[in-house]
Amino acid sequence: MKKTITREAIYHSAQSNYSYGYDSETLHLRVKTKKNEVKSVIIRIGDPYIWDAGGCDGGNMNATGGVWVGGKSYPMRKECETEYFDNWIIEYKPDMKRSRYAFILEGYEETLLYTEKGSRELNGDEGDERKLCKLSDFFCFPYLNNIDVARGPEWVKNTVWYQIFPDRFCNGDKSINPIDVQEWGTEPTGENFMGGDLQGIINKLDYLDELGITGLYLCPIFEATTNHRYDTIDYFKVDTTLGDAKTFKKLVEESHKRGIKIMLDAVFNHLGYFSAQWQDVVKYGEESKYRDWFHIKKFPAVDRPLEELDGNNLNYETFGRTPLMPKLNTENNGVVDHLLKVAKYWVEDMKIDAWRLDVCNEVDHVFWRKFREVVKGINKEVYILGEVWHDGLPWLMGDQFDAVMNYPLTEAIKEYFCLNDISGEKFRYMVEENKVAYSRQVGEVTFNLLDSHDTPRMLTVANGDKEKMKLAYLFMFTQAGSPCIYYGDEVGMEGEQGMGREFHRRCMIWEDEKQDKEFQIFMKKIIGIRKEYEEFKLLDNRWISYCCTKEALVYSKGNITILINNSNEMVDVMLPEEIRNEKVFNLYDLTNEELVESVSMEANSFRIFKIN
Repeated sequence: MKKTITREAIYHSAQSNYSYGYDSETLHLRVKTKKNEVKSVIIRIGDPYIWDAGGCDGGNMNATGGVWVGGKSYPMRKECETEYFDNWIIEYKPDMKRSRYAFILEGYEETLLYTEKGSRELNGDEGDERKLCKLSDFFCFPYLNNIDVARGPEWVKNTVWYQIFPDRFCNGDKSINPIDVQEWGTEPTGENFMGGDLQGIINKLDYLDELGITGLYLCPIFEATTNHRYDTIDYFKVDTTLGDAKTFKKLVEESHKRGIKIMLDAVFNHLGYFSAQWQDVVKYGEESKYRDWFHIKKFPAVDRPLEELDGNNLNYETFGRTPLMPKLNTENNGVVDHLLKVAKYWVEDMKIDAWRLDVCNEVDHVFWRKFREVVKGINKEVYILGEVWHDGLPWLMGDQFDAVMNYPLTEAIKEYFCLNDISGEKFRYMVEENKVAYSRQVGEVTFNLLDSHDTPRMLTVANGDKEKMKLAYLFMFTQAGSPCIYYGDEVGMEGEQGMGREFHRRCMIWEDEKQDKEFQIFMKKIIGIRKEYEEFKLLDNRWISYCCTKEALVYSKGNITILINNSNEMVDVMLPEEIRNEKVFNLYDLTNEELVESVSMEANSFRIFKIN
């Protein structure tokens, strides 16, 4: 039986993560084929306006019967393998910024031409030439416009973030404590306050600097009624129990002196129940000048006391089913103007470096395009990060966000290292599928995290196994993107959420005797290694598959090789050919070693080798 190429498995989409401008001169073009069916892929590509003598210089659809002679053939490289597919890519520089293209897929017993119109066999006869010149069938990248290229700030690639839940990090000014403040370290709930504030963060900047942190991601600091402050009252005011504008400016200035960026959390999907705008609606109903700022089903919007409101039966739309968070109508000009003024104020006047956008996937794309234009118009180096837990491609084509929070990577790391729910092979496939989900430049500035204020702490997920936690952090810190540490992870804090308790939002542990100093040393070392070696910022992992097993991962980044034993037993790991019998430098232990055919690795351990 003839070994054919599965037609329905072939995939390419123009103007997407399969076809995009990487920079002002370079196109990235991808195609996907069924795993192990295609030996090689050639792209047939060229300027659509180059015809033979009978052609029409001004047309590209062969209206005059001329022959297109602009096409040239180039080999594509295999970017990665996933569970079911091979993914191919080429970096191509079009001479005139415009391209028509098709893919020649060489199988084991047949060759196909894959175009916008489908797949056709190439038989090695004179008919092939007609197929390769039928430009009307080809995919099109009309013009590589520089303004359309997705670009994240370069500084993000070198940033190590630290997420802070302000009320639980450090109390630096007891004079502004909430009236009902609890003793530091009290069991956390969704309602109680511990007194953390901006001055407390300022007081700990040297601690963060010494750890190696170069970016602070702060949960909301705006005036609100809750400890999490996602129920904004006034976007222009710092919550008085955190500080004031003067204190915030000092935080920014002191952070910038240390080379630390500041990212604020913008809650533009909804307002708080006690905001002036919503209270005006509650009081005046249909006569309120803010009635169209919200999604109100019928009036009165609030028909009973607050404590009796049922999130499943409201007269207005909210975030989730939370009566305290009425959803904003970002199609309303007044709302748009207000929120864009907020965005401008914190970037222009307060000098923040980044915005994290809460529940951004429920806000319309038109608004986010306006948001980007305003923010980047003030400072093109501001990082725009979206909270998207699913496929974020619609927001990542260059006109809205620079990146999204990389929860798919979080999930892969959790399932492999902390839960042992998947094999090493499945883990590799999940990592690679995540890589090709977006353009490569988006992958280079994506926001990588293990846990956050919205998830259980990863150490708790790992049942308190700090060796597993080390492997999880090690892997994240050897990947492209911008890694983030959730406050307290570095000293071994645990915590889960649910049942009215929020142990993942515990108070930061500052007593030396309660901190895990050994884990803290580990974190400092891997942060330092990442900063020193640019290889860890490369997007591609070269998996050494013949060395990988269910228990062991072996991959390289440039000329650095990482070995991980993710099992509870000692294993012998076969070494890649390029480092066998070589002298190498162990980047973590800072020792020179002479390798042989394999290395014996302790349970849940790692090695990082660089050839001398």
